[in-house]
Amino acid sequence: MTDVLGNIFYLDWELRLMEWLQAHIGSSGFGFWLLSNLSAFGEQLLLVVIMGFLYWGLNKEFGKYVGVNVLVANVWNPMIKNIFLRLRPYFVSDRIQLLRKIDGDADIMDVAAQGYSFPSGHSSSAVAVYGSLAAHEKKKKLLWVLAIVLPILVGVSRVIVGAHFPTDVLVGWALGILVVALIPWLRRTIRSRWVFYAVLLLTAVPGFFYCTSSDYYTSFGMLVGFVLAEPFEERFVKFENTRNLFRCVLRTLGGGLIYFGLNTLLKLPFPKELLEAGDLTAHLIRAARYAVVIFVDIGVYPMLFKLTGKLWEKKSA
Repeated sequence: MTDVLGNIFYLDWELRLMEWLQAHIGSSGFGFWLLSNLSAFGEQLLLVVIMGFLYWGLNKEFGKYVGVNVLVANVWNPMIKNIFLRLRPYFVSDRIQLLRKIDGDADIMDVAAQGYSFPSGHSSSAVAVYGSLAAHEKKKKLLWVLAIVLPILVGVSRVIVGAHFPTDVLVGWALGILVVALIPWLRRTIRSRWVFYAVLLLTAVPGFFYCTSSDYYTSFGMLVGFVLAEPFEERFVKFENTRNLFRCVLRTLGGGLIYFGLNTLLKLPFPKELLEAGDLTAHLIRAARYAVVIFVDIGVYPMLFKLTGKLWEKKSA
C-alpha cells in the first residue's frame, strides 16, 4: 500500500460505521447479495439502458436532457477525484474489504483502474439520471420518489461493499444535485447550442492536465461523442420515436449491443499492454474509443430505424 499514490483522510465515525456494517452484514447470504447489487442502479449498464430507452424509443429530447446531465456529472466527478486523490477505504483498514470491484478485470490495488474514492461516482450518477427524470417530468410523483430512494440505496450500497466512505457518498449526491440544477439552467440561458457545448467541454478540458485515472478519459470521450452526434443526427438522420414498447426494447437492445460490441472491437488494433499502460497515449486512445462509440450509437445507429420502420409497416400490413 505504501507504493500507491494517493491521500488517506476520513472521519473516525466513517471507519467505525463501515467496519461495523461489514462485520454484521458479512460478505455472503441473501442480505449482502441484495445490498451489494443495489450499486447496479448507479452503474454504466443500467444508465445506458435508461437513456437509450428514452432516446431511441420513447422521447428523443427527453433522452438528450437526461444524457447530457449524466455525461457532465460523470466527467466532473473524476476531475474532483483527481484533485483530492482520496484512496478507497480498504487502503485504510485491513478489516474493510472491497466486495464489489469498480473494474472487475483489474487488481484492487491498481488505483488508475479502480479510481479514487472522493466523491462517489455511483452516487452522483444515480442522482443525475433519476433526478433528471423527475426534473423533466415534474408532475409525476413516482419519478420523484425514485429520484430520492434509488440514489439513497445506491449510496448505502457503495459504503457496504467497501468502495466508498460515507462522505464520498454525501458529496456525490451533492454533485448530482448541482448538475441537475445547473446544466438545464445553462441550456436555457445560453441560446446557441454550440456555445453551450463549448462551455461544457471547456469545464472538462482541464482534467487532461492532471487526471491519471481512466474514468475521466472514458467520460470525456463520451461527452465529445455526444456533442458531435447530437447535431449530426438532427441534420442528417432525423429519426422518429415510437410508442410501441416492443420496438423501443429492440432499439435499446440494438444500441446496447453496438455500445459494448464496438467498444470491444475498437480495442483489437492495440496491444493489451498499451491499453493498460496508464500513460497519456493509453488515455487518449480510451477517450477516442468512447467518443467513436457514442457518436455511432447516438448519431449513426438511428439511421437503421427508417429501414426497420418500413419492414415493420410491411409486416403489420
